[in-house]
Amino acid sequence: MNVKNEIGVQALKWTGSSLQVLDQRLLPEQVSYHEYRDAGGIAEAIKVMQVRGAPAIGIAAAYAVALSVMRHCQDGAADWRVEVEHDFEALAASRPTAVNLFWALDKMRQALDYENVDPVASAVATAEQIHDDDLEGNLRMGELGAEVLGDANSVMTHCNAGALATGGYGTALGVIRSAHRRGLKRVYACETRPWLQGARLTVWELAQDGIEATLIADSAAAWLMKNGKLDWVVVGADRIAANGDVANKIGTYSLAVLAKQHGVKMMVVAPMSTIDFAIETGDGIEIEQRNQAELLPDCYLREDSLVHAWNPVFDVTPAELITAIVTERGVVMNPAQQGGVRSLKT
Repeated sequence: MNVKNEIGVQALKWTGSSLQVLDQRLLPEQVSYHEYRDAGGIAEAIKVMQVRGAPAIGIAAAYAVALSVMRHCQDGAADWRVEVEHDFEALAASRPTAVNLFWALDKMRQALDYENVDPVASAVATAEQIHDDDLEGNLRMGELGAEVLGDANSVMTHCNAGALATGGYGTALGVIRSAHRRGLKRVYACETRPWLQGARLTVWELAQDGIEATLIADSAAAWLMKNGKLDWVVVGADRIAANGDVANKIGTYSLAVLAKQHGVKMMVVAPMSTIDFAIETGDGIEIEQRNQAELLPDCYLREDSLVHAWNPVFDVTPAELITAIVTERGVVMNPAQQGGVRSLKT
């Protein structure tokens, strides 16, 4: 199967000399791409969430480095590595939680470390390989996850872990796509406040592929589970610790607790690049705090306001609340009982 033919929508389009980034802030009302020819523009696109989702952020950063090398090498600067390093630093500072970003930057740095190589050719080839590998890995995860779901009738997902958040096909939505082909009957999507990725992105993306979805308010999840209408919660991840603790969109931990209470199973789907073996537990994961203006009405943004907002972007779900972690390398069932995800390292 040609993976690229499986993508109904693409968050990132590489032209060979620029990166076209779908502005996900405008969906579903408007489909608009911004074209970038420099690393600084892509770093800003990541920061302001034009592009989002851990794998997609990593891919975008890889192409940003390639564009940086192309630009500074073509300028003939003898110190091109110094200029490229500045872009590495800007990209690393764009989002702190998604480990795929730093994994991709490490890959790009390695591609430039060899002597007697064409830096432009090496950088472009490495970025394209990162993208292609993500596509292939997503399809693999989709099939593995669908096998684990088996004859499940209904699943719920949170945030957006689909083609929009990856190089294509998706992690959590990749599993849902594959399961839908096998007869999965119902998909529920949480609206995912405060950015409404579920309402704006997930149900829209599923509709592009002809998959019917039911949108619910985040606060309705418990009652849905209580009424016995759900078999699995299927989500993506932004970072996974060695013990199997998972950082994902804020609200994931709540769903995991609710799922445990109601006998609903919990699946996390993410590529190996999302696993941070250097972090032992979720306590070591940095949780990004975004601007309180994303939550507060303008009337509360005055300096003398007595109303403030706490706006963490992610939370951490303990491994003991997770039924399965699915990667392109394999599946870890009940990670808390298996010593985390260390078995996937070898």
